[in-house]
Amino acid sequence: MARHFLLLLLPFVLAVSAPSHAAQKWGIDGEMTAQFEARVVDMLCELSGDCPENCGGGKRQLGLLRDDGRLLMAVKSNTLFAGATLDLLPYCGGRVEVDGLIITHPSMVIYMLQKHRKPGAEDWIQATAFAKDWKKRNGATDAKRWFRRDPQTKDVIGTYGKVGRPDLVPPPAAE
Repeated sequence: MARHFLLLLLPFVLAVSAPSHAAQKWGIDGEMTAQFEARVVDMLCELSGDCPENCGGGKRQLGLLRDDGRLLMAVKSNTLFAGATLDLLPYCGGRVEVDGLIITHPSMVIYMLQKHRKPGAEDWIQATAFAKDWKKRNGATDAKRWFRRDPQTKDVIGTYGKVGRPDLVPPPAAE
């Protein structure tokens, strides 16, 4: 009887002890899921003392300063080829709870943000602020393959080429 009771109780115990949300792994070398609370900081401000108001208003790289003193660059959001700055900007100078991936590489450790929330809040927010902003700025209904349709990206590629120098041309794609 006690054994049956334990078997019935096991799913409840697992549900209660598991984290409220776990990031999705992406199969990247050196990745590990990481959910923690940290302070959102302007990376340039943190490293050089150059500190504009509001973390630079979305024009600067943001990071996460953990309670143990470790500073992580939040370089990626859940929007394809977009960063996490717009997702973290509302928390500038304040605390946030994040769910994502820490990617450890010999030359750098970075954070890939998947979800965030105000500490103590119940609901997680998908890290897709870039896509929402891009759709609004461009009058688009979706942000799929935004990088192929973005007027600013097209202007930069037209001026500097696909690899950042107009005199360098990538080889044609293999067929």
